Parts: sequence; structure tokens; C-alpha cells
Amino acid sequence: MQETLKDLKTRRSCRKYSPKQITKAELEAVLEAGTYAPSGHGYQSAVIVVVQEPKLLAELSNINRVIKKTNADQFYGAPTLLIVLADKKRPTYMQDGSLVLGNLLNAAHAVGLGSCFIFRAKETFETTRGKELLQEWGLNEDYVGIGNCILGYPEAGGTGKAAPRKENYVIYPK
Repeated sequence: MQETLKDLKTRRSCRKYSPKQITKAELEAVLEAGTYAPSGHGYQSAVIVVVQEPKLLAELSNINRVIKKTNADQFYGAPTLLIVLADKKRPTYMQDGSLVLGNLLNAAHAVGLGSCFIFRAKETFETTRGKELLQEWGLNEDYVGIGNCILGYPEAGGTGKAAPRKENYVIYPK
């Protein structure tokens, strides 16, 4: 229990990665944790798409970059991308996918990987190319991009320190 609490408190977003690919065992451990995230009524509306092929990873990074209107690599050179999508026909799809992402991020830290939540998955899969990819992956347009989790081995300076916790974070009504 104490190790879990320590991991939750010490996990930080990583924005600088080694190009070395993570191991299959590390990937499988992170993915398994994602599949055990809570979901509304146990429907498990989310799916996780694993992208490690450099060409597709670069294409998705570029789509994300264009959406954000920046020149910077939005995936920070990470060699693995986990895309979380969820079936919008389920009323809790957004929460389900968000909980999966939280589990992925925390599990990555627990196994010694760097990770970062990258936004704009929704917008990515609303593009023509994004819709084509959904079809290629056997998913229909009922699936909505919830978020991206990049993974890899952190490089020096890739993660920062935690900001102090804000005052009144927790409220006890009287």
C-alpha cells in the first residue's frame, strides 16, 4: 500500500525520452493496469491502441502538432504511444477513458518508465485521416479519442519536480 501511495505522489510528466524502445514486459504491465481501470457499470467502453511503428507514430505526432498549431513534436520523441478511445454510446465513456489513462500513467511510473498525457486525441480522430485509422483498426466512428499516453525511458532533465499542492485542495463542508 505504501509503495502505491509513493508512486502516486512521485509520478511526473516526462517530456524528454531516449529513442530506445521499451520492453514487451514493461508494455504489457502498463497495458494490463489500463485494462483494470474502473468503468461505468463495468462496461469497459475504452480501448487502447498501441503505436510503436515509427512512421505511424510520426504521422500521429504531426496531426497533433498541426491541431495545436505548433512546430514542436508533441510526443517529445517517445518511442511508444498508447491511444485511449472510448465508445460514445456509453454514458460514462469520457470518465471510463480518463480512468484508463490514469492507470496507464501511474503503472508506467511504477515500472520505471516515463510517461505524459498528451491531449488532442479527440480532434485527431475527427480528422479524415483519424477516421481512416479507426476503420483500419476495426473501430467505427462511435469511438472518440480520449487522450494519448506516451511512454519511454526518461532522459536526464525530462521530468520536473512537483509543484506545491495548492491551499484548500480538500474541503470539508460543515
